[in-house]
Amino acid sequence: MNRRQFLSQSIQSAASALILPSIVPSTVLGKTAIPPSGKIVLGCIGTGGQGIGNMQSFLQLDDVRIVAVCDVDVKHLQEAGEIVDAHYGNRGCAATRDFRELLARDDIDAVSIATPDHWHGIVGVHAAGSGKDIYGEKPLTHNLAEGRALCDAVRRHGRIWQTGSWQRSVDNFRFACELVRNGRIGRVRRVEVGLPSGYSIQKPDGDIYRIQTPPAELDYDFWLGPAPETPYFPGRTHWNWRWNLDYGGGQLLDWVGHHVDIAHWALGLDGTGPLEIEGKGEYPADGPFNSATKYRINTRYRDGLDMVIAGGHPDIRFGTKWIGESGWVWVTRGDTDADPKSLMRERFGSGDVRLYYSDNHHRNFIDCVKSRKETITPCETAHRSATPGHLGQIAMRLGRKIAFNPDTEEILNDPDATRMLSRPMRSPWGLGG
Repeated sequence: MNRRQFLSQSIQSAASALILPSIVPSTVLGKTAIPPSGKIVLGCIGTGGQGIGNMQSFLQLDDVRIVAVCDVDVKHLQEAGEIVDAHYGNRGCAATRDFRELLARDDIDAVSIATPDHWHGIVGVHAAGSGKDIYGEKPLTHNLAEGRALCDAVRRHGRIWQTGSWQRSVDNFRFACELVRNGRIGRVRRVEVGLPSGYSIQKPDGDIYRIQTPPAELDYDFWLGPAPETPYFPGRTHWNWRWNLDYGGGQLLDWVGHHVDIAHWALGLDGTGPLEIEGKGEYPADGPFNSATKYRINTRYRDGLDMVIAGGHPDIRFGTKWIGESGWVWVTRGDTDADPKSLMRERFGSGDVRLYYSDNHHRNFIDCVKSRKETITPCETAHRSATPGHLGQIAMRLGRKIAFNPDTEEILNDPDATRMLSRPMRSPWGLGG
């Protein structure tokens, strides 16, 4: 039985129990799954839109060999496996719906993780504990406590971690950050981070909100994993999950690992966080989604630095803007601006700070897997980039200012807010590792 037949049969079956298939062994495939010596052997966990994109980027690297894919949706699994096999011209890619089976393989050096946010912590901790190096998507985790646990596991097990905050591997973002870092606009007193607002709904027809039996190809209970048990409707999973706080964090957390990450990079804030956070969000009165559609979060860092993070407020330009004593710099994807305009012609000399250079985010990860050097967006950096988003969510939901100690990562004198730094996980799931 080839993979297409195997996966098609999984889709066509009633799958009342949705039994998880094992990884297809190389003896069944008739070809070895172990790549030639010197190549990094990779497995891909989560093969929806972002997962497929990352997988295709890794396929372009000659010193990478993808040997296994994992997804709880057989349709995603089939698409990913066919892409891999077409690239290599064989049928050697193994398939599983259980990430633990993929992680148990001794021949896999590293994994790419692109699951919904509520799975990031569990899969990442287990991957680190299994001795795998990890390329993981942003935001790092679903909540702040999971982020700390994940970074601790990565450090404890000596793993290489790259976060999908790929803007650090793009020239115009690095140039803007180096302008700021080298004092070209003087001391920075304010940062404005503009993010998207509303919901970007895929297939927004009424039927996607109707409660129904999960399709046979989707192991819905496994998809829910640590999140609360709740009825299935099509709009709950696959992309649209990000608008529900049980699984994601709305546009705020979807983008905080990009533009807030860049804000921190320019200011050398990769190892710290804000002291005070307050915010206001607008939430839907009813319907299946409950993340903020419009939001404004004000944070205060040490040395009097203020950062505002906003979506849906026209006075905050989309992208990242640093406002200093003698000018400003703004950057977004494909565009950079500054005042005075002469800053755009700046060149840096031997006495200037030059930031970590990477022009290919996936290449940087593989190079670091080989060299054991830190990547351009390691776990701790991603955790700190997400911290203002996590704290902003808490402040908005409680409707009050919160105080935070970035050294101990504790919320001060607010037990209700402290409880929101983490959440219970549905049995049998836990971080482990």
